Amino acid sequence: MNSGATLVFDNFDVDLVVKVLSHTLFSPFFVSLIPVFYLFQGAKATDAVVSYSATYFVVISGFWTLKWLSKLYRNQRSIISSRELLDWEDQIVLITGGASGIGDLLANTLAIRHVTVVVLDVEPIRSDNHNISFYKCDVSNWDEVKAISKRVIEEIGQPTIIVNNAGVVQGKLLVDLTPEDVNQTFGVNTLAHFWILKAFLPGMLKSKAGHIVSVTSVMGYLGAAQMTDYNASKAAITSLHQSLRCELDKRHNCPRIRTTLVCPGYVTTPLFSSIAFPPVPSLKFLLPPAQPVSVVKRIISALDENQSQTILTPFWANFAPYLQHLPSFVRDPLQNISGADYSMRNFVKITGRRKDERAA
Repeated sequence: MNSGATLVFDNFDVDLVVKVLSHTLFSPFFVSLIPVFYLFQGAKATDAVVSYSATYFVVISGFWTLKWLSKLYRNQRSIISSRELLDWEDQIVLITGGASGIGDLLANTLAIRHVTVVVLDVEPIRSDNHNISFYKCDVSNWDEVKAISKRVIEEIGQPTIIVNNAGVVQGKLLVDLTPEDVNQTFGVNTLAHFWILKAFLPGMLKSKAGHIVSVTSVMGYLGAAQMTDYNASKAAITSLHQSLRCELDKRHNCPRIRTTLVCPGYVTTPLFSSIAFPPVPSLKFLLPPAQPVSVVKRIISALDENQSQTILTPFWANFAPYLQHLPSFVRDPLQNISGADYSMRNFVKITGRRKDERAA
């Protein structure tokens, strides 16, 4: 039999199942039709099938209503207030690490939509789109960020959207990490967020509007072998994001400066191209990788909504923040099944290689 016959199932995973269910069994509109259907078939309002389906509708509606109210509260909006639509023509989007992976795809996608994009990276972005302005900058270096920020504001304008996306991974055991490795990891993954915000946030505070997107990782909630520096640097961003939200709301009185935290699982980008998981079909179904396109779509959607939020993707990533609260005898077997502690065993660093690494 031709192996290509099963190609249709290559992208069949739990995320697809959840997507279908969210539009059917977990959709208030769809569920509301169930008791109505039975009533039209002659059932009485007191019949079990009608009362049970109506109760289920109330539960589902209550769940989505709570999520909606939570988002309203986070963004300090009232029930009757209308959503503030984002005018893309007035936006200047600054993206760090925009030369590859998620940053590259996001920059080019926005540029095609005629959005003014500024990319900061040590490597040039591969694009001929005139809407993208590239500035070579080591975002882990405060002096470079300070100098480049002045040029960006003078030549392009004050960024209204900041996407802190730059990232690097060493993929070494803790005892094998060099001081240069650790400094680079925290410089790019953590300190760069501070330097970019320190340089560009004052302009946002003046206008009391904008959107800050912090791209971290679901690994900031977890632990795994050969990921000590990476996971710690990403955990710091989650805390930074939460504290920044408090400062914007309570100290600067700028709730209209939105903040979005993006926590994807393993993304199929060059950064982790040499990672290897066990070739188990059930594992691929339950723990699929995140595709760059899906992550970029979620980011753009968050910007369109113009509301602060947290993005966890794929579906399994939503459970990551709670795994640390499980008993060890439950959590450890789950981690063993995932293969996370051995996935970096043959890792080869491809992106973010320093001069000393290239010469080695």
